[in-house]
Amino acid sequence: MDFQSAYTPDHLSFLFQGFGLTLWLAFLAIIFSFLLGCVLGIVRYAKVPVVSPILTIFVETVRNLPLLLLILFARFGLPELGISFTPFWAAIVALTVFEAALISEIVRSGLNSVDKGLLEAGRSSGLTYVQTLKHIVLPIGLRRMVPPMVSQFISLLKDTSLVVIISIAELMHNANIVMGQDPDIVFPILILVAALYFAINYTLSVLARRLEVRV
Repeated sequence: MDFQSAYTPDHLSFLFQGFGLTLWLAFLAIIFSFLLGCVLGIVRYAKVPVVSPILTIFVETVRNLPLLLLILFARFGLPELGISFTPFWAAIVALTVFEAALISEIVRSGLNSVDKGLLEAGRSSGLTYVQTLKHIVLPIGLRRMVPPMVSQFISLLKDTSLVVIISIAELMHNANIVMGQDPDIVFPILILVAALYFAINYTLSVLARRLEVRV
């Protein structure tokens, strides 16, 4: 183990560049998957004829597929259908679709946890179904979704390491390049990579616990 050779300025700069891309990848995937997941969850909760059953089939299918398969499909399968993405955006598409399916279940479960009596009370007071959903069900349900949602985002951040399979220069990709230069620096590099992942994921975990206490 050679920590001095492992933690040279060049190595650290290269690794932190990869870590920055990992965070950017996770950030975009979190935003897109949250928006798509909320739409899917709300539509499924509302039981819209025809649309909701189709979305249920989509969500259940995606949830039961390996994320790695979706990443490979987005990068190499979609071009066969005439839809091409750069490796970065192929990763975003795969992560977004996969995480949105999981988030939609969190949203649907959160909305279903709201007492049906509140929904009936809203309708009895003259509110439309959409108004009742907007002003009563969603505010209560969203508060209950926050802790599991943050936990899902933590999983998403860790899942970004899988995009190394399509040669995106994120943290694990750059770490593999550095470790390939010298067997003696493998352990120190892995320690640093683990510390970076732990630092950001632990911070999110603490946030999730605090939000859970508040809710």
